[in-house]
Order: sequence, then C-alpha cells, then structure tokens
Amino acid sequence: MSQALAPPSPGALRACMSRFATGVTVVTYAGEEGPRGATMNSFTSVSADPALVVVSVARRARCHDQLIDSSFCVNILGAEQEPLARLFAGAQGAAEPRWAAGARVPRLTNPLAWVECEPWRAYDGGDHTLVVGRVTDLGHRDGDALTYAWSRFGTAAESTDGIEHLI
Repeated sequence: MSQALAPPSPGALRACMSRFATGVTVVTYAGEEGPRGATMNSFTSVSADPALVVVSVARRARCHDQLIDSSFCVNILGAEQEPLARLFAGAQGAAEPRWAAGARVPRLTNPLAWVECEPWRAYDGGDHTLVVGRVTDLGHRDGDALTYAWSRFGTAAESTDGIEHLI
C-alpha cells in the first residue's frame, strides 16, 4: 500500500513555477465605474475551432466575480509596457492607462497583441477559476514581448523567423 504524499506548500509551488517563463497580460473588462483590468500571466490558447482561450483568475482577486460572467480582452504586453503590468498588479503611480477608442470591450492602446472574448465557460481551479473565453476579435503588432520569470520582468526579443505560417 502506498503512502499519500504531502502536497507542496503554496510558496514552494510558486518558487518552482517561477522558473517557467511566461508572457505578461492585462485582462481588461467593463467595471461599474468604467474600464478595469488585472495583470495575469496564467493565460493560454485552448482551441482553434472554436477559437478559445483561458485565463486563471484568483478567487480572492477583486475582478474575479465580474470576469467570470463578462466579456473581456487579454492585452498581451510589449516589453516597453512593464509600467502597465505593475499598475494593474496594484503598484501606485506606475503608469496611466490609455484606452483604445471604439473598442467593444475595454482594451489598452497599443498592446503587443490583444484577444477580445465573450464568456464561454468557467471551471473550478482550487483557489482560482479557469475562465474560458470565446475569441470574438484580435490583433497584433511587431515588437519585443514582456516576460515574467524568476519573479521578475524580462524581455523576449522579436524573432524574424516566426512559426505563424505553421499554425
């Protein structure tokens, strides 16, 4: 008979996962008092047909209840947009957001890429909720990407040899 292993502590899991480099996003939505957003790095595409993406939202986050039932936009940040990442993570005075005019869902101006979504499904993920969005619109520009690894921001240089043609 095997013995049950004790789960790792939340701190040990965060330390381990910090070694996995991710992009940095600000997920934006319409709040009662106007456009709102939250910095998130747990984001990925799920399906091409139908076009679906997922964000992992902490249950304790102020945006949690609103995001699980609202249209939202995932703003993938460029390397020069670290101040916006800090602002939407709660740093005071880090930057002043500018909002794209005419966007159906609040969207930051000039992100490296953006993915606009309607709510599709939400799943229990422990202390997070996995919010799956159906992609309704998207766009991108050239530039270096803002990354996060080892609990700090970094940069991934734009490659001249992309694989977009393979997807």
